[in-house]
Amino acid sequence: AIPLVSVMYAGRIGDLELAGATLGNSWATVTGIALMTGLSGSLETLCGQGYGAQVYRMLGVYLQASIITSALFSVLVSLLWLYTEPLLIFLHQDPEVSRMAAVFLRYTIPAQFAFGFIQCILRFLQTQSVVMPLVAFSLLPLVFHVGITHASVHYLGLGFAGPAMSTSLSLWLSFIMLASYVMLSTRFKQTWGGFSTEAFQYVLPGLKLAVPSAMMVCFEYWAFEILVLLAGLMPDSQMSTSIIAMCANTESISYMITYGFAAAISTRVSNELGAGNIDKAKKALKVTLALSLLLGVTFLLLLGLGHNLWAGLFSKSEAVISAFASMTPFLIGSVVLDSTQGVLSG
Repeated sequence: AIPLVSVMYAGRIGDLELAGATLGNSWATVTGIALMTGLSGSLETLCGQGYGAQVYRMLGVYLQASIITSALFSVLVSLLWLYTEPLLIFLHQDPEVSRMAAVFLRYTIPAQFAFGFIQCILRFLQTQSVVMPLVAFSLLPLVFHVGITHASVHYLGLGFAGPAMSTSLSLWLSFIMLASYVMLSTRFKQTWGGFSTEAFQYVLPGLKLAVPSAMMVCFEYWAFEILVLLAGLMPDSQMSTSIIAMCANTESISYMITYGFAAAISTRVSNELGAGNIDKAKKALKVTLALSLLLGVTFLLLLGLGHNLWAGLFSKSEAVISAFASMTPFLIGSVVLDSTQGVLSG
């Protein structure tokens, strides 16, 4: 939600800024966010089964190994982001929009590292059925982000760079809060034994699970985000890029909830399998599928009735709002289908 807020504030500056921020955010998703999300997915299996088998000490070791992996890949992604403008132009994107996207990503590079680390800690906590603290540590940085992004755009004079800088600051705040909670809380005295060099021994073995997980997540994200790049090939590239990216961002909001269901079912199933309870694992899957269908119907109603209000958060342009309305039926169908697919992928 934090990157989405930044895109919204950038879009309120102007149509070019909206196109640049949405293209930059999509490029970040394709090359970084999807990768980090997928790499951390190995912890759902490793930590979930370790917790179910009561091998608690290894959860902290797996967490550190995954963070090391995320850091290494984040360095590679950051180097790629430095060449965003020529790469997007090579992909036949509008030069002005590509330039704005490159500016947006340049200030988002620190956020890439924080996002990867956050994903690792989230998996570590989810496998231990820690829920409410995650809600608090997600909500507080989001509230902070809205405030600092508003200030950066309207009061500090940072302009288009402000939302991107705010994203980095807010995500690092979120990571620091989560890391402090894990290290200082007595709740994790069995699963977090402090920093250990043993973690380096599990980096390569962890990649055997992390890479397939990353590929699966990347392919799913790319299926949506590649539409943004294709939109940049159309005649009115600023408008088409903005509309398609708005649809992709809306889909991502829905998928965040679906991914929460997927993480929950992955944790529950891995815990039950680790404890040898196969029937309970099957029952948990059925319940989660039913909830995912309910989620799809809910989004159907919300988008069907409030699409103009939602589009107005991205842009003041009536043309943009009207164009988004024409895409709403297709977006609804995608959300409903993806709500079930996301759970099954978990």
